[in-house]
Amino acid sequence: MSKLQFTKAFTQQEPIPEAAKQRVMALLDSGRLHRYNTVGAEVSDAALLEQQFAQYQGRKYCLACTSGGYGLHIALRAMGLEPGDAVLTNAYTLAPVPGAIHAAGGVPVLVEIDDHYHLDLADLEAKAKSSQAKILLLSLMRGHIPNMDRLMALCSDLGIQVLEDCAHTMGGSWRGVKSGNFGQVAAFSLQTYKHLNTGEGGLVVTDDADIAARLIMHSGSYMLYQRHGASPPAEVFEKIRLTSANMSGRMDNIRAAIAVAQLPSLDHNCQRWNRRHQILSQAINAINGLDIPARHADESYVGSSLQFRATGLSIHQIPDFIAACANQGVELKWFGEAQPNAFTSRYDSWHYIDPMPHLPNTLRALEKTMDLRVPLTFDHDDCRVIGAVIEQVMLEFTDN
Repeated sequence: MSKLQFTKAFTQQEPIPEAAKQRVMALLDSGRLHRYNTVGAEVSDAALLEQQFAQYQGRKYCLACTSGGYGLHIALRAMGLEPGDAVLTNAYTLAPVPGAIHAAGGVPVLVEIDDHYHLDLADLEAKAKSSQAKILLLSLMRGHIPNMDRLMALCSDLGIQVLEDCAHTMGGSWRGVKSGNFGQVAAFSLQTYKHLNTGEGGLVVTDDADIAARLIMHSGSYMLYQRHGASPPAEVFEKIRLTSANMSGRMDNIRAAIAVAQLPSLDHNCQRWNRRHQILSQAINAINGLDIPARHADESYVGSSLQFRATGLSIHQIPDFIAACANQGVELKWFGEAQPNAFTSRYDSWHYIDPMPHLPNTLRALEKTMDLRVPLTFDHDDCRVIGAVIEQVMLEFTDN
């Protein structure tokens, strides 16, 4: 049988909407790119984005900032993190998550995951008690939303604040409640592979007025906090404005304008991602030796990526399997790889965490986990071809 070949790029995004291009050109003509460079009662594009995303998310306050990771950093500070405090977080996540804890002066305490890529609640409880951590930075890694009812009940019992990292769950939900509406604070990413694409950027939401005020001051508002689009009243800032450090990380108007133009299409695009994800899932689940962990019926995820396990291969075969798929045009990442590679890294490569824990459940769950990006530039037939390529390669390995 001749080898199938997939020819599209896994890093190609859809074009930015025409409305954004027109608005960006107007901003360039004006020269007023800074979010506070407004005239009179004019609302900046950054403030408009804050208003619109707060309304979309159903939360009171929203801050637009430079990145999702920066948003996590200042959220931890705004939640009261002190230098040396322990912060619980998933062992399965991307490097900016423990990096944000480290940058904020906290000590990452890594929690085991289960076979479905969710936090192990028994390990969470044990480590919360042993570390005396009062904050959980919940990474909803690759869009996998756990049982939020059980998790939030446990955190409430333990007196733990929750900061949701929703970089991969914008538009997702648990039992009809949007991801990002469970914890005291939530941060979203607008990096180019996320659900709104501004190249880089972040949004942080909360219903807590004091936290929101500190977020805005930390972001670098100086004393221009009243120019924000979804912020607490001025009197809230009076309590904290002289004691909240400026860590400049403002979003500019160009990136905000690009996000504003995409926001009306977000829910529709989530449906488009999920249809592609369904086609790929059906194809991969039908391949002998590959396995996709089942999702909970109450989880409404956004399928912008897909994770599966190569259970029919040995660890030693996986690099050759990935290389063979790449030779036929299908790009896979491996979360079990011992060394960091591109965007992926395993928890034991973050050597600033000391002492480094041994997390056997996490290592076992990740050791054969493959990661497949699902861009909207792929159509349904493309997804079928990708599935067929993976099947063809897998057959070569299992037949030999």
